[in-house]
Amino acid sequence: NHMKILLTGGGTGGHFYPIIAVTEALYNISKEKRLLTPELIFMSDTEYDKKVVLAEGLKFKKVQAGKIRRYFSLLNITDTFKTGTGVLKAIFSVYSDMPDVVFGKGGYASFPALMAAKIFNIPTIIHESDTVPGKVNKWAGKFAQRVAVSFPEAADHFPKEKTILTGTPVRKNILGGTPEEARELLNLEPDTPIIFVLGGSQGAQKINNVILDSLDRLVKNVQIIHQCGSKNKKEVEGRAKVILENSQFKTRYHLYSYMNDSFLRNSASVANLVISRAGGSAIYEIASWGLPSIIIPLKNSAQNHQAGNAYSYKKAGACEIIEENNLTTNVLLSEISRLLSNKDETQRMKEAARNFAKLDAAQKIAKEIIKLALKHAK
Repeated sequence: NHMKILLTGGGTGGHFYPIIAVTEALYNISKEKRLLTPELIFMSDTEYDKKVVLAEGLKFKKVQAGKIRRYFSLLNITDTFKTGTGVLKAIFSVYSDMPDVVFGKGGYASFPALMAAKIFNIPTIIHESDTVPGKVNKWAGKFAQRVAVSFPEAADHFPKEKTILTGTPVRKNILGGTPEEARELLNLEPDTPIIFVLGGSQGAQKINNVILDSLDRLVKNVQIIHQCGSKNKKEVEGRAKVILENSQFKTRYHLYSYMNDSFLRNSASVANLVISRAGGSAIYEIASWGLPSIIIPLKNSAQNHQAGNAYSYKKAGACEIIEENNLTTNVLLSEISRLLSNKDETQRMKEAARNFAKLDAAQKIAKEIIKLALKHAK
């Protein structure tokens, strides 16, 4: 009798990729323990990346869910309706599949599946990747058997006896690039320092703008690998062209809207410094690469969790923070040149990042999922 595991989470990269990392760990542990290959179902409002879902052998169930806004908006009414139909669909779907365990990665899109798990009393484990839990996880934490958290600060929001600090699952595929491969793939100069800018899937606008405003000065001293987010590619590309038109260093700027695993791991293998938002997944990726970073928390993120994440990471000694209100070209440029010229400090940041990383996060979570599933299947 093989295990059925339902995985659910919001349709952003920050939720999707950790679910994929857990998926890979579930297959590995099942093989190790000579269990039958588990049947994995992924329930969300979007597939996010069809190719990956297919490659990982996930059965996709689309279930709509509305955002729960904290302010009055007519969208709340249509979204409540959306969530209502989503919950009904999830109930029918979960009833027909009857999984042994449900894993919730958080986000409003995980609400229908978690609601169904609660109704049918299916063992549940959730993962919270921010310092301050989102609405859905706060609610699910009350009935879930296990709560995995990425940051120690998040543990205060959940019952002690069922909470474990795991870190955020990072996929093996984005680790282990080599400088040789990177130089070939990205067409890089051998001796000029490299700054890796991660826009993330949302909220990259501010970072993109400050990079563009600093671009003509930056390329004089550094190479830039800039992942700007797919929504912004045309605009960023257009502006960069104009800015660098007469620059003799224009080949030092490398713009990507989206980076596949090979580009990510290879960029990380040559980068001297990362500039990024403070999503829980982004921070753990940077930590697993062991790179020094400048973190720019998104202002007005839900529960202001990005600032919480950033300061938790800074407390570990792994990054510098520039608040959005202070984000000017001058501040950014002086922080970049300060860090690039200070080998001792960047070395300390690298070590702090490595110590912060938890490379066994996916394994830990997958083990807990399988434990709950086996107990339930008995």
